[in-house]
Amino acid sequence: MEGEQEMNDGGPLRDVARATLSVARVAVVADARTNRLEHMAAAKGFSASKRFLRARVRTGLVRSRNSLTPAIQMTVCAVGAYAFAEYVLGHQGPLFAATSSLIALGFSRDPRLRRVIEVGLGCTLGIVVGDLLLHWLGAGIWQAAVVLLFSILLARFLDSGTIFTTQLGLQSLLVVLLPAPAGGPFTRSIDAVVGGVCALLVTILVPKDPRREPRKDVQQILHELAEVLRECAKAMIESDSTMAWHALIRGRNCQPLVDRMRQTLRASGEVATLAPAHRRHRDELASLEHSLEYIDLALRNSRVFARRLTSAINHAALSDEAIDSISEVLQETAAAIDEMTIGLAEQSEGTRRVHLRRARNDLSDIAARLHPKMLDVQRLEGETVVMLFRPLMVDLLEASGMEPEEARTVLPPL
Repeated sequence: MEGEQEMNDGGPLRDVARATLSVARVAVVADARTNRLEHMAAAKGFSASKRFLRARVRTGLVRSRNSLTPAIQMTVCAVGAYAFAEYVLGHQGPLFAATSSLIALGFSRDPRLRRVIEVGLGCTLGIVVGDLLLHWLGAGIWQAAVVLLFSILLARFLDSGTIFTTQLGLQSLLVVLLPAPAGGPFTRSIDAVVGGVCALLVTILVPKDPRREPRKDVQQILHELAEVLRECAKAMIESDSTMAWHALIRGRNCQPLVDRMRQTLRASGEVATLAPAHRRHRDELASLEHSLEYIDLALRNSRVFARRLTSAINHAALSDEAIDSISEVLQETAAAIDEMTIGLAEQSEGTRRVHLRRARNDLSDIAARLHPKMLDVQRLEGETVVMLFRPLMVDLLEASGMEPEEARTVLPPL
C-alpha cells in the first residue's frame, strides 16, 4: 500500500517534470530557430550591402574614367588662367580666374558661352552694386545682409541664370565684407573674364565630339518609347490594366530625358559653332534636333494612348482578335523604333541613312493598317484606341525623316 501511495504521489511530479522539460526543449528549439533567422537576415543584409557597394564602386569608376579627359582640361585651364592673371597681369591671388574657368568648363550641360558671360557680367555687376550700396549704407553685418538680398533679387530680375545670380550676389557681398584687392575691386572682373576666355580657348582648340552626348540621349529616349509600347502590348495580351498604367508612368518619366537632350543639343551646337574642327557636324546636330521635336510629340501621344488603353482594358472593350492585331502592331512599332534608334545614333552617314530608310519603310507598312476595321475592332472605345495611335505613328514617321504631308497620306482614310 505504501509503494502504491509513493507511485501515486510521484506520478504527477513526473508529469510536471516532463512537461517542464518539453517546454524547455521547445524554447531552446525556438531560440535556435530565431538565431538562425536572425543570422540569415544579417547575412542577406550584408550581401545586399556588398552588392550595393560593389555597384556604387563600379559606377564611380566608370564615371571617373569617362571624366578623365575633361578633368585634365579643367585642371590645365584653371592653373593656366591663374598663372596668366598673376604673372602677366600682375594680379595678386587671382582666384576668380581659376574659379571662372572651372565654372565655364564644368560638367554642366549648359552652353559654355552662356556660362562665361554669366560669370563675367555677374562679377562686374556685383562689384558695381556692392560699391554703390557700400557708399550709401557703409560697412557692417546688417549692411552686408541688405546688399546680398538686394543683389540676389536684382539678379533674378535681370536673368534666370543660376551662375549669374550666384556671382552677382557673391561679388557684392565680398565688396562689403572684404577689403578691395591691390588693383581695385574690378580686378576680380578682369580675372573672371580671363578664366572665361581660357575656357573658350580650350573649347575651340581641344573640343570634344559634339555629337556624342546627343546620340546617347536619343538612344535612351527611343529605348524608353519602345519599351512603353511593348508594355502596352503585353498589358493587352494579359488584360492587365495595371501594366498599362505602369507604361503610362514610364512614358511620363521620359520627359526629363527630352528636356536634358534639348539642353545638350544647345551646348553641342555651341561647340560645333566655335570649334572649326566640328563645324561640319552642324547639319547632323540640326537633324537630331528636328527628330527630337517629333520624338517628343510621339512620347506625349504614347502617354495619351496608354491612358486610353487602361480604360479599354478595364471595360473589356476589345475582342480577342482586336487584342491580337493591336498588340502585334505595337510590337512591330517598337521594333521599328529600335531600327530608328540605330540610325539616329550611327556615326557613318551612309549607314545612318540605310537604317532610317528601313525604319521609315517598316513604319509605313504598319501605318497602312491603322484602321479599326483592318484591326478587327468593333466597339467605339476600341476604335478610340486605334484612332489615338494614328498621330503617334505620324510623329514617328516624321522623326525618321518623312515629310509631314507624306506621313499623313500613308494612313488609310477613315
